[in-house]
Amino acid sequence: MSRNRLQKKSSRTAAYTCTMRAASYLDKNPFYRSGDFIAPMILPRFVRIFISIIKRFLASMGIYEYVIARTKYIDSVFQYAVDNHFDQVILFGAGFDSRAIRFLKEKHTIVIYEIDTKYTQEAKQSQFKKRNIQTPENLIYISVDLNREKIEAKLDEAGVLKNKTCLFILEGLIMYLEADAVSDLFRILYDYAGDGSRVVFDYIYASVVRNENIYFGEKSIHKTILNASEPWIFGIEKGEISTFLSKKGFRLIEHMDTEAMEEKYFTDGAGERKGRINGTHCLVLAEK
Repeated sequence: MSRNRLQKKSSRTAAYTCTMRAASYLDKNPFYRSGDFIAPMILPRFVRIFISIIKRFLASMGIYEYVIARTKYIDSVFQYAVDNHFDQVILFGAGFDSRAIRFLKEKHTIVIYEIDTKYTQEAKQSQFKKRNIQTPENLIYISVDLNREKIEAKLDEAGVLKNKTCLFILEGLIMYLEADAVSDLFRILYDYAGDGSRVVFDYIYASVVRNENIYFGEKSIHKTILNASEPWIFGIEKGEISTFLSKKGFRLIEHMDTEAMEEKYFTDGAGERKGRINGTHCLVLAEK
């Protein structure tokens, strides 16, 4: 990520995601409400003043709705891993994620590893300390720059075990990585994953990286991402997700494009859509 600010500072997009999760938790609309009760607690107080303005701005391009759908979807995948006694959950680019706190019951044996840059992790841990938010003992932080550092040694040093049943979470991540870094990352997932391990991630279409402006909200979100100095640089061609996964040693379980997400999360019993999602992203669940 030599072209962005993440080598020196905490991620702005991680902060935006936390803000949207906080807004969603506080939202009175049942289609927009999600369960991240930690997010409002760790937002800096000055951000809370502007939360309604930020929400309206991001909703205008469908990103608020997208983050809600993504949060709910990955929450359900995380809960599945806990309920089915997976050994490890590894979150790459964890940002201000709070699932270890929200979903782990006391003395649960699953081990959670959160991987991100040291600057983002320091910002998160600082907010937790200020708000007196306790984290589980089996939550372990690993600081690494996925574009610049080889991470296997750090995983081993932190105690990540191979051939265990793992859930890998790559939320809002691979679009910020170089193609070689994405390939290296999926190689690492395959090497550490035991049979039955799962990976959940989101991606953008390759046409979005090429600025073709095909999808709803694409032009506006491009401008927002560039203003944050954290550009999108990796995408997958539309219709190529199964091929992409098979080359990495994984099989597709579920693929959700914008229409599928709107159907699942923003459609009432009469079939009326209650929200429109930015068209640039898809969600993927795969298994080894």
